[in-house]
Amino acid sequence: MKLEGFPQTVSLRDGTPVTVRPLAAADAKALLEFYRSLPEEDRLYLKDDVTDAGWLQRFVALVGSGEVVSLIAERGGKVVAEATLYRALRGWSTHVGEIRVSVAPALRRDGLGTSLAGELVKVATRIGVEKMVIEVVENQVGARKMFRKLGFRQEAVLHGHVKDINGTKRNLILASSDVSHVWDAMEALVADFSPSAE
Repeated sequence: MKLEGFPQTVSLRDGTPVTVRPLAAADAKALLEFYRSLPEEDRLYLKDDVTDAGWLQRFVALVGSGEVVSLIAERGGKVVAEATLYRALRGWSTHVGEIRVSVAPALRRDGLGTSLAGELVKVATRIGVEKMVIEVVENQVGARKMFRKLGFRQEAVLHGHVKDINGTKRNLILASSDVSHVWDAMEALVADFSPSAE
């Protein structure tokens, strides 16, 4: 699927420019390097083993099929963040999309994660997604806070539902929002901070 309006230059809170664009098959190695560079504590709660070459091959295939939309952020020729929109192409939940966002530790709290999530909401609207969902482990405080600011509300807690990469059971929080509510929340954030995209 070809996404319009990319690449974009996003300015972070400190004015640092970052390029945001859809993942291409040629970016696979750089994406794997990004995920392998994340500290283990960051990868502890990810749904997949993003350091595995087999995962990468499956992920790139899902992007190619249109089931996944992946946006990467680059600075200095390196991937510094990745945001993913998962959606079913068939069945009763084709109107629902799941968002996941990962940002390099040095660029957190600079608005990059929020900016990437916002871009995915725009993409979701264009492809007919009406409801957005997230699944986060209870310990992912930063991610929960970011999505709360974007209008996501907790729907359920599944106790002991996931095991982290060390085998420890964790509670999984399910949250959702209608796409229109996410738009409203994003507009409300403009007064506080809005990364500029050119």
